[in-house]
Amino acid sequence: MFLILGTTASGKGKLAFDLAENLGGEIISIDSMKVYRRMDIGTAKPPKEARQRVNYHLIDIVEPSESFSVAAFLDAAAGAIEQIKSRNKPIIAVGGTALYIKALLYGLFEGPGTNEQIRNELRRRAEIEGLSGLYQELTKIDPVAAQKIHQNDAKRIIRALEVYKITGQPISTFQKQWTESQTMDDGRGMRDEERATKNDWTIIGLRREKTEENRRINARVKKMIADGLVDEVKSLLAEEKPLSKQASCAIGYAEIIEHLSGRKTLEEATELIKKNTRRLAKGQRTWFRTFQNVHWLDIQPEESPEKILSRAKTLI
Repeated sequence: MFLILGTTASGKGKLAFDLAENLGGEIISIDSMKVYRRMDIGTAKPPKEARQRVNYHLIDIVEPSESFSVAAFLDAAAGAIEQIKSRNKPIIAVGGTALYIKALLYGLFEGPGTNEQIRNELRRRAEIEGLSGLYQELTKIDPVAAQKIHQNDAKRIIRALEVYKITGQPISTFQKQWTESQTMDDGRGMRDEERATKNDWTIIGLRREKTEENRRINARVKKMIADGLVDEVKSLLAEEKPLSKQASCAIGYAEIIEHLSGRKTLEEATELIKKNTRRLAKGQRTWFRTFQNVHWLDIQPEESPEKILSRAKTLI
């Protein structure tokens, strides 16, 4: 099994497709937003032609009005792996949702339990005060977690504050303990890199210089707007069931919703998408540095997809 990771706009999707075609494999998407139906442009889903040529899993499996969790992802991924194995085809997993990747490789971080009273109170505050107030509170009590959580991600902001109110400790301290436990002997003599090998994952990471990464992000956002992102969001907002909080806070969608509500011009929304996407990429780089046993490929600006595929095949 092969897993390709990288920041947004790194070219990992193209490599996964080329590798799947070359090896006759199938692709498992590890992306928290590509799971949503009709959210195509803003999530940069693979084009229809690619999906006709290669079998993709975990794309278009949830309605935009529904929520989707890490546990739900793990269940769906396990099912996809079994299906592909039953056909004796290579498995190529690809994505940039670091939490999902980490859960797939090393297990699920459960954290402390929940408290519905506290959670409901935080939700009421978000409705009355606005989510920005809760996010500012989080930056003060847990700046490490705040750096990894998007300011529009209501679910994760509320969860982080809930953990703090239940335990008196930042959620990042629990996540750090979980991360450290992964690098320690788990009682069976396995460490991170050995566990990945045991599960047959060969992990390939794509890296680009930050300036080139930013250039690619800006170009991608510009293309999304040209391809009709505004109309896509309009169509989603017109549906009978409202967007879930998870779907509506997705980068690209949250900013266009602000534009359509009259709070931002299209130019302002577009620039904010670029800014938030760069922030996402920074968070992804931070997460990926904690992963073990990754074969990193440093990609040059003008390096062709054919050359990248060749280098990846050399690794595997």
